[in-house]
Amino acid sequence: MAILSSHTLNGTDGTHAGGIKVTFTNLDSGEIMFDGYMDDGGRLSQNISDERIDTQATYELAFGTKAYWTARGTNATVTQIVLRFEMLDPSGLYHMPIILSPNSYSMWSSA
Repeated sequence: MAILSSHTLNGTDGTHAGGIKVTFTNLDSGEIMFDGYMDDGGRLSQNISDERIDTQATYELAFGTKAYWTARGTNATVTQIVLRFEMLDPSGLYHMPIILSPNSYSMWSSA
């Protein structure tokens, strides 16, 4: 079983960016693997069974940041953050934290 996790941080004030809508999709098959929200602490952890992972596929983790910024009364030019990657190890840990601001973001992976 693989674990896909993330942590979103608000780069403008240093707080956890919770409540952001997240969708995880296998782009090759078009299957939405899961659809949900970052928790109040800006964290996500999702177990994915081995049989659902195609090591040849490209995956997309999309964060809908527009509603997050709108709720804070902030206009944002970056309204969605999309990460595309492969899952080469069906039992791997794929951690993709993001520091976001209304006009930019920074991410890294510890896969």
